[in-house]
Amino acid sequence: MVSSWRVQQAAREIRAGAVIAYPTEAVWGLGCDPWNEDAVYRLLALKSRPVDKGLILVADSIEQFDFLFEDFPEDWIKRMADTWPGPNTWLVPHQGMLPEWVTGQHDTVALRVSDHPQVRELCALVGPLISTSANPGGRPAAKSRLRVEQYFRGDLDLVLGGLLGGRKNPSVIRDLATGEVLRAG
Repeated sequence: MVSSWRVQQAAREIRAGAVIAYPTEAVWGLGCDPWNEDAVYRLLALKSRPVDKGLILVADSIEQFDFLFEDFPEDWIKRMADTWPGPNTWLVPHQGMLPEWVTGQHDTVALRVSDHPQVRELCALVGPLISTSANPGGRPAAKSRLRVEQYFRGDLDLVLGGLLGGRKNPSVIRDLATGEVLRAG
């Protein structure tokens, strides 16, 4: 895959510890390197979001999450693979493989494989990313670049241009072990 110069720039920024905004399938998202503690805490501060809530990781393929799936039953892997890429977020046991600034106080982590071309392109370059809606706590998720810039007024390292994917609602969130829907899409 040949990446656009904008996505390559965003990847360089993320590797250097940046917090960025980017369009996703339904709303604008904020993202950073999940392994960079300073970047994640900065993102949480921008959103006024407590660390104990946990965050979503987004990837371009299920294989980017393989490090978490070593002991998973085959039917769990199939359940996720059958719904990805797409608007499905699965809560999966993290087995202590991720830092607490990603998982919060939970034994599970939220995972999604995006079907937004730009998000997939970015994740192909940098690996899984933190992906959370671009809005301060208590405000509606941004549906435009202008709203992102109004919310964060220069506090982001980069706003990646592009278009939303055309979905009206955020992804469905399901528990992998039980299949229970925790948030309708």
